[in-house]
Amino acid sequence: MKGRQIILDHINGHEAAALMVDGQLSDFLFDTDAPRPGTIYRAQALKPVKGQGGIFLSTPDGNAFLRQVKGIAPGQTLLVQLTGYAEPGKALPVTQKLLFKSRFAIVTPDAPGLNISRSIRDDARRDALHLIAKSEMGESNMGLILRSACETAGDDEIAEDIRAMADLAAAVLADATGAPEALTEGDSPHLLAWRDWVEPADIVTEPGGFEACGVLDALDMLQNPEAPLPGGGSLIIEPTRALVAVDVNTGNDSSLAAGLKANFACSKDLPRQLRLRGLGGQIVIDLAPMPKKDRRGFEAALRKSLRADGIDTVLAGFTPLGHYELQRKRARQPLSELFS
Repeated sequence: MKGRQIILDHINGHEAAALMVDGQLSDFLFDTDAPRPGTIYRAQALKPVKGQGGIFLSTPDGNAFLRQVKGIAPGQTLLVQLTGYAEPGKALPVTQKLLFKSRFAIVTPDAPGLNISRSIRDDARRDALHLIAKSEMGESNMGLILRSACETAGDDEIAEDIRAMADLAAAVLADATGAPEALTEGDSPHLLAWRDWVEPADIVTEPGGFEACGVLDALDMLQNPEAPLPGGGSLIIEPTRALVAVDVNTGNDSSLAAGLKANFACSKDLPRQLRLRGLGGQIVIDLAPMPKKDRRGFEAALRKSLRADGIDTVLAGFTPLGHYELQRKRARQPLSELFS
């Protein structure tokens, strides 16, 4: 099917959302019993961890770990936000840089100033949005970012969204003292779909939408380590305890350019595969053979794909053995958690 579809349904008793683009599964979100990223805690500092540049905190959902801290004393109360999912047996990753994020607006208490998405290029629209932002934020010392969805949204909708986020931020900041507590909960998959999948799409909300729209078939394919690539190649994606290993295969193509074609196909599809499978951490790609002169082109193509992906990923580069390494934020739960 051509076009975009957003399907909101449930799977294995958990709320889930799927984005289909031209009949291919582009993104998938599902809920679990784990704390959701975006949750804001009032936490209590325990003690610094020497050599790790951070400190453990006590929260209602277990211990959290805050990196790069100075001047925080054991017993001190502070506000932190969950940034991703914890690895098994490890503390929750949190930050002190709070973000109050919705479809049109992001309120940033620690970063004052009014900013508008660069993707909105129409000067008249930017001026109108700036006036709305200034009117709603008034003399507040909190910052505001207006997202790309504001370009076609109604002014009243945007103003209402700004007010809601600003009021929520003010309420949370005013509740900074007391015992450890979860002050807000991260968005559910259906809310995340409304918040982040803003391009025009057909919305399917009827029960059984995943089966009718081919989402279940796509999820079945993702449980296979092998992912086909255009041109006959494939990726073998295997998570281990230490890292995620990705092997690029050329398939039956025995031409001189087979490795180059498979590697560039990998650069385009790997971010989608990692996103759908919920894989992060250290990622090592065993590339198909290609001339060293083409490495820069591969890296540029991969960087472009990852930029569009939206999940923080650091490109570490080539190793002496010719592997390529990435460090990717654990922004999603592994898909295996849904079927375990």
